[in-house]
Amino acid sequence: MPPSTITVGVLALQGGVVEHLALLHRASTSYPSVTFHFLEVRTPEQLSLCDALVIPGGESTTMAIVARRLGLLEPLREFVKIDHKPVWGTCAGLVMLAEEASATKQGGQELIGGLDVRVLRNKFGTQVQSFVADLNLDFLGEGEGPFRGVFIRAPVVEEVMDGDGKVKVLGTVKKPGEEEDIVAVRQGNVFGTSFHPELTGDVRVHAWWLGNVVEALGQRGEGKGLVVGKGKTDAGEV
Repeated sequence: MPPSTITVGVLALQGGVVEHLALLHRASTSYPSVTFHFLEVRTPEQLSLCDALVIPGGESTTMAIVARRLGLLEPLREFVKIDHKPVWGTCAGLVMLAEEASATKQGGQELIGGLDVRVLRNKFGTQVQSFVADLNLDFLGEGEGPFRGVFIRAPVVEEVMDGDGKVKVLGTVKKPGEEEDIVAVRQGNVFGTSFHPELTGDVRVHAWWLGNVVEALGQRGEGKGLVVGKGKTDAGEV
């Protein structure tokens, strides 16, 4: 039975925090029996209130440095890898959730981990080489049509490193004259995308992810108030 109240945080160190919150609010109307609260996360105390978390895009090295300074890096690792709470990272968020990263700045960077993959940062070049591509994301359901993926200095999954098949490839992109690249993966509680669904106005990926959050927390008996009535959708706390 799904919980009646779920708190979803958006890590608010960089990136499209407001855009993610806006689409999460819209997506939450797909689950009227659950009251969602949404909040920006900048401290370990705020993170401790969350049942699930979105890590937006930005610059992954800077995000890691700021998270370390704010005392968030270790709590984030615990959230993902020990508590196994649902987490979604977009673009730089995907980099942060990888176990390894290529093309990092001199000295490397700290990662949260959780996805047994190696990502390649900035695969498609600089900001001016950003692009939009139609993606066939089967996990959104048949007959839904392509999803317009926005790629801005985007990483890709360079290698899936687990040998047990735990990492599921959920989306790829192929630019003309180039090999196909992995741009969406999932491993247990962790979901990562190279692209930015929050910049499209298309609510489908956010709604799909919230559905997975509801299901995961229901199976674990988490969230607040395990008896679900008619419920309502709450605008939450931003």
